[in-house]
Amino acid sequence: MKEKMSLAIIIICFNIPYLLAQVNMDKGFKMLETGDFKNAKLFFENVLKQTPNNKTAKLCYGRALGLTGETEKATSLFTELLNGYPNDFEIKLNYAESLLWDKRFLKAKNYYEKLLKEKSNSFNALLGYANTLSNLKEYNSALKFVNKALDVSPNNPNAMISRKYIRLGLADTLFKQEKLEEAMFFLNENFKDFKDDKESLQLQTNIFLAKKEYENAKLNYSKNLTTKKDSVVSLNGLSLIAHLQKKDRKALQFAEKALVKLPQNKNQPYVERTKERYVQALIWNKKNKKAKREIKKLYEEYGDRNWIHALNATLQTYRGNSSESVKYYQKILDQDKTSFDGNLGLANALFANDEHKKSYKAVQETLQVFPRQKDAMALEKKLLLKFTPHVKQRFNYSFDSGDNISYASNTSMEYPLNTRLTLTSSLNLRDTENKNSGVSTSAINFSGGLNYIILPKLKLVSSIGLNKVGSENSNYNQFSANIALHIKPFNLQNVEIGYSKQLENFNADLLNRRIVNDNYFINYNINTNFNLGWFNQYFLTQLSDGNQRNLFFTSLYYNFISDPVLKGGLNYQFITFNQQVPSIYFSPERFNNAEVFLELLKDENNIAPKNWYYWLSGATGLQFIDDNSKQLTYRIQSRLGYKFSSRFFLHVFGQHTNIASATVGGFTFTNLGICLKWYLKNSALK
Repeated sequence: MKEKMSLAIIIICFNIPYLLAQVNMDKGFKMLETGDFKNAKLFFENVLKQTPNNKTAKLCYGRALGLTGETEKATSLFTELLNGYPNDFEIKLNYAESLLWDKRFLKAKNYYEKLLKEKSNSFNALLGYANTLSNLKEYNSALKFVNKALDVSPNNPNAMISRKYIRLGLADTLFKQEKLEEAMFFLNENFKDFKDDKESLQLQTNIFLAKKEYENAKLNYSKNLTTKKDSVVSLNGLSLIAHLQKKDRKALQFAEKALVKLPQNKNQPYVERTKERYVQALIWNKKNKKAKREIKKLYEEYGDRNWIHALNATLQTYRGNSSESVKYYQKILDQDKTSFDGNLGLANALFANDEHKKSYKAVQETLQVFPRQKDAMALEKKLLLKFTPHVKQRFNYSFDSGDNISYASNTSMEYPLNTRLTLTSSLNLRDTENKNSGVSTSAINFSGGLNYIILPKLKLVSSIGLNKVGSENSNYNQFSANIALHIKPFNLQNVEIGYSKQLENFNADLLNRRIVNDNYFINYNINTNFNLGWFNQYFLTQLSDGNQRNLFFTSLYYNFISDPVLKGGLNYQFITFNQQVPSIYFSPERFNNAEVFLELLKDENNIAPKNWYYWLSGATGLQFIDDNSKQLTYRIQSRLGYKFSSRFFLHVFGQHTNIASATVGGFTFTNLGICLKWYLKNSALK
């Protein structure tokens, strides 16, 4: 009996280390289950020092290695185990998973396929294979296999989470391909499993923004506001929506509220995004000085970061300093060649700087990194269209209070040969008649020219033409010409200096008199960052009958809103003639006109096809002709058109005015017409 008791004690004592190891391994298992991988690694490392050949401990240690980032060591350990236990399916599964950790997705895919041939209903093999396919962006196949895994283990939480991310990846891919409804379907499937899932809500919000369903996007930002972070992220989103709705003041208010709610920890990503949104909102509201100060603070706080460079580049663009903007986007790309902000931002900045060839190259590089990206494709289309040959056809009918009527047709064409040289041509047919005198005249003008970009900020525009005039009393030919330099000397400033020779063709009488104008002119326009603009124009005209005209025009205007453009202001015009010949044409010794005006514009170049565009301008004021009493003046001009496609536009237009300087004869004048424009063939950029 004593011998038996002694033997039992010996056996128990001999197995105490093993029993203790078993207990301790349970603790290690718990560490793995709860995600405490660092301590799990140390734990199983100690176990293996006591029991070096413990297969379970080796498996757990390998998992702990892989899940703490030492993926190559994990794969080596599982390879060693497979050599010792070649038929152990559990080891095979861990080896396959280690390939996933090490991002060797193609090798993992091939290995999982072998495992599934061995055990087609293995939950872990099915789930691992689905995750592998997801990492390879083979989302449709991944969805098929994660559903098979859930058939084996219904409602398994790991598989449910994997399916959520597979659907997210598939929805994001469809979103980028602009298959918005299909993308929305998979997000709605996610919401069935995870109500108001934040990541799915975020992508759904992006889809709502792309569809311009701003109210639905706002509703998403109001969901799931369980933390202060959620509240800040929501305010950032609402700020962006307000900007997209052209409510920039409201956008700034939301950004300011988000800024107030920020925690002290500056390194949280959403903290950076909030400060970024605040500066963006300042720029949208043209508070450029304050934005500049805030950007300086961000550099001091965060250093040389790309998102701060992007803010600086945006600020320079809004200030009209596109050459500086190019430098900042280049800095971003020096640090990160795949940056979306850097690639597309550079392309836009180069376009604004009139460096079109470089801009097109930058767009192509953007699309290589981000295939089918919507904004990049829109800029590509804009660039191609800018250098695509196009024809414009215009028909108009005009009449005035002096019983002059005219019918005119103008056909013009621009044919870019490359990004710097464009050929132009124009054919103008005009028939005029005076009902009182019965005098009628026909005039044909044909001209050809070229436009040449000498430097990005310097452009030459020129043409030469021939007028052929015929009437009952005379037939003659007259040469015409135009040459001008378009200069951008400083940011937000434009100057045009030029000379033109024109035949006066307003009515039949003037055509019969063969009056030719030699015009020397300069136009100067300055814009500001605070919506104020100032345009000035001076014409010195030498008339072939020996008369001379001086014309000065100035306009001070304010841009109230940008889309559609609404601007208004004050115009003033002063004209003098050396000789007064009122029986022939309007030629006062002194003419003064002052008016207030308002304009509303929806530009055809800034709208999508299948949309209307328009322009409406109205003005009223006073004119003073020599020593005569003041006269009330008015002017109405309008245009309404439809953009059938990106290549075809059509609009009707009209004008009515009683301002004396608006016509050579100084009469009340009305003009009505229709204009068509279409783009013909491939762009010179290709």
